Amino acid sequence: MFKVPDYQVAGHQAGGGKLGPLVDDSGHFYKPLQSDERGSQELAFYTAFSTDTRIPDHIRKFFPVFHGTKLLEASDGSGLSPHLALEDIVSSRINPCILDAKIGARTWYPQAAEDYLQRCLKKDRETASLELGFRISGLQVHGNKETGVWKPDRTVIQRGSVDETKLTLRKFVSSNPSTDSDIKPDCCFASTVYGGCNGILAELLVLKSWFEDQTIYHFYSCSVMMVYDKESLQQGKKQGAQIKLVDFAHVIDGKGVIDHNFLGGLCSLIRMISEIVTDPST
Repeated sequence: MFKVPDYQVAGHQAGGGKLGPLVDDSGHFYKPLQSDERGSQELAFYTAFSTDTRIPDHIRKFFPVFHGTKLLEASDGSGLSPHLALEDIVSSRINPCILDAKIGARTWYPQAAEDYLQRCLKKDRETASLELGFRISGLQVHGNKETGVWKPDRTVIQRGSVDETKLTLRKFVSSNPSTDSDIKPDCCFASTVYGGCNGILAELLVLKSWFEDQTIYHFYSCSVMMVYDKESLQQGKKQGAQIKLVDFAHVIDGKGVIDHNFLGGLCSLIRMISEIVTDPST
């Protein structure tokens, strides 16, 4: 049975007659192919990447598994539509905490149409992207029974300043996330989610090492998705924090050149998370 995911924090969301992704009970995430060149470009990337022998296995794990395409009834009621069939990276988690960070000071790609370029440039200037090299596109954090799920308006989160972005990253690993400025995030999960040999920071550093050398692809407007489950951590289960790269509609041939735009944003994200791990109280 197909349904609209209830955990989506960024991107095009289904509902109210709008086209968006679907999920099923078998651990698959179905992303509708956009009708313009973005859909064909993302399909071409997944098709090529899934069989590209130049990608090391320890890097391939950071990308959703690609299961081809599937014709499904579109969520907007427009009839059968092709969807990318991908790994649902949160399907096995009970109460997933999710953060989507769009990487790169520049989210528009070479040869982009002028109107698209101007829209991206405007958004990059209005958010922390230009200054930080990344911006938070959306998130949700499960608190306790009293606070429930904290899922702030993503348009507000996206426009966060550098200081506000760091505050959001601290709230992501706190038991008391809130929009109330008088409540200081406790960062009680920072050491287990961000830190440690299997934490998000360690995974980001592995990804960084690859981007320091890889010249195969350039990733524009791509996001790092961070996921963890507080209940699993509290119960000492092996399933801890995880990162995945998502959104590949604007990936282009690297032509033997390092992707400095993505690498710079990734390094900035790593520095900010490192500061939180080193001193969660700041």
